[in-house]
Amino acid sequence: MIHTIINSKPTRLFIILAGFFIANALIAETVGVKLFSLEGTLGIAPLEWNILGNKFSFNLTAGVLLWPVVFIMTDIINEYYGMKGVRFLSFLAVGLIAYAFIMFQGAIHLQPAGFWVGNYATSNVPDANSAFKAIFGQSSWIIVGSLVAFLVGQILDVFVFHKIKKVTGEKKLWLRATGSTVVSQFVDSFIVLFIAFYIGPRVSGNQGQPWSLGLVMSICIGNYIYKFVVAVLLTPVIYWGHTIIDKYLGHDQAAAMRKAAMNG
Repeated sequence: MIHTIINSKPTRLFIILAGFFIANALIAETVGVKLFSLEGTLGIAPLEWNILGNKFSFNLTAGVLLWPVVFIMTDIINEYYGMKGVRFLSFLAVGLIAYAFIMFQGAIHLQPAGFWVGNYATSNVPDANSAFKAIFGQSSWIIVGSLVAFLVGQILDVFVFHKIKKVTGEKKLWLRATGSTVVSQFVDSFIVLFIAFYIGPRVSGNQGQPWSLGLVMSICIGNYIYKFVVAVLLTPVIYWGHTIIDKYLGHDQAAAMRKAAMNG
């Protein structure tokens, strides 16, 4: 039975796509604690744009490097396995990410071994345990905001993708893939910042100084500009992925799967 399932090309493809999708989502959430300067990485001066009265430079979370990949995977899975396939993987990914953060909290509360801290101290990390807490102990509101934003973004991505496909049919893959991504990414960017830095600090009172709505919107717009540009630049990857998958499945089976996915 297992041998038959694994030998099914559509099933094997789904497992591969699902694994890559979930892995990228989990990695993006984990490395997102690091902020980096895009201009500094590229070796250029900070742009310091004035957006809604706030200066914005491209200081982004490391997670933005992987989220475009997640949304490309969403569109590919959507194309061949439909809305139900994407919804299933989205809820599964959210559950596994939440599980990972619970495990991180458990690891944080373990008593560190003295020699472990000492070994890192010789490598210019004076308190490895505090560093571990700082990296893996993200604010609960950031986690909540990120998970809600991911789930809403995924559902919106699927909805817009299918709406565009109903109008254009099999043509204009670039329009439904890029269009769904740029719409969902705007909502995703706003939700995570709004929950993590506008609502969270006001509700809990111990998550630092809450951001103003203007600051949230200005950073959201700046982040969205980056995501929009990346989504456009990665459009050829969608076509490349479709070519590889069609070749793997065979033209007839690929066409049948796309038709079935479209019909729900």
